[in-house]
Amino acid sequence: MDRSIDLDLSRPAAAGATLLIVDDQPENLAVLADLLAGRYPIRAARSGVQALRISGSTPRPDLILLDIMMPEMDGFEVLHRLRANPATREIPVIFVTALDDRQAEVQGLEAGAVDFISKPFLPAVVLARVAAQLELKRARDRLRDENIWLEQEVNRRMEENALIQEVSIRALAHLAEIRDLETGNHLLRTQGYVRALAGRLRHHPRFAGILTDRYIEVLVRSAPLHDIGKVGIPDQILLKPGRLTPAEWTIMKTHAALGSDAIAWAERSIPRRLEFLALAREIARWHHERWDGTGYPDGLSGEQIPASARLMALADVFDALVSVRVYKDAMPYPQARAIIDQGRGTHFDPDVADAFTAGFETFTAIAERYRDAHGPVGEPVPAF
Repeated sequence: MDRSIDLDLSRPAAAGATLLIVDDQPENLAVLADLLAGRYPIRAARSGVQALRISGSTPRPDLILLDIMMPEMDGFEVLHRLRANPATREIPVIFVTALDDRQAEVQGLEAGAVDFISKPFLPAVVLARVAAQLELKRARDRLRDENIWLEQEVNRRMEENALIQEVSIRALAHLAEIRDLETGNHLLRTQGYVRALAGRLRHHPRFAGILTDRYIEVLVRSAPLHDIGKVGIPDQILLKPGRLTPAEWTIMKTHAALGSDAIAWAERSIPRRLEFLALAREIARWHHERWDGTGYPDGLSGEQIPASARLMALADVFDALVSVRVYKDAMPYPQARAIIDQGRGTHFDPDVADAFTAGFETFTAIAERYRDAHGPVGEPVPAF
């Protein structure tokens, strides 16, 4: 792409660009206007105040030729105010001065002026410097517009990829849910519970270093894969309308390892680590672990259990308690809350349980919002 500066004075560079000439002396305004008016639309101001007003109006000037020595508000102050205003800070300013003062030039350049034109005016110099600065501005504007377009395109494609990823996750997770007679609303509810728990714990001293905005986003996206391992459980066990025998329950519990192993296999098939797959593997394997070490499949306890799985454990149990099953009615919310409270420090991380209790109304609202027509459906009842 050619971004060279065109100094061919046989045609006006950046045709249509508007110039603002600022000078308190009418004769200076007239000289510059006569020189430039045949090439560009011209606006004029005889004071700094008027220059600032015109600069902020439409059409906004593409270049300002600004006299330094003016009464009340000199060119340095005008330039300072232009740069302080987001609407005018990008307008290039050429200082016009009769001073042969190097210090003034340095001060002007440091303040943000792009060039100097000295009086008396040399037409060829004025035309060349105006054309050069307008070409530079046009190049900057073109580059800015290209960058904006590229940023929008990147964002669009990232959003598209995220949507494809989320749809794929939901489709995979729903394969397990369909076999287990659960519904997509179970996925939405547990996602909502996990998000609510993470939001309440994000500033907690034990979780602040983990629950960043990015982590929470990926955690919620990964949550639907928590029971993906159920696709490997035989129908006669998965669909049994009642309590499982000890032998059946042993097989049922293998769904946690089956799910994590399947995700681990997927991770090995790609060239780089994906955060959402790593969290999905954690959740799938360890969301049935218990704080006191009596869970499965690995008997982890306390902080050995990843934070992702600790949050998912409570979310999954709460949804199971308040869900309709083929063999039971939904439990009333206060009774489910009491069971969660009883599991504090045994089944659940105490701080996670406290976050649930503190935000109980949020969890019931999520359950109501995504309630199934016939009531949510959960997991089989274990053997006792």
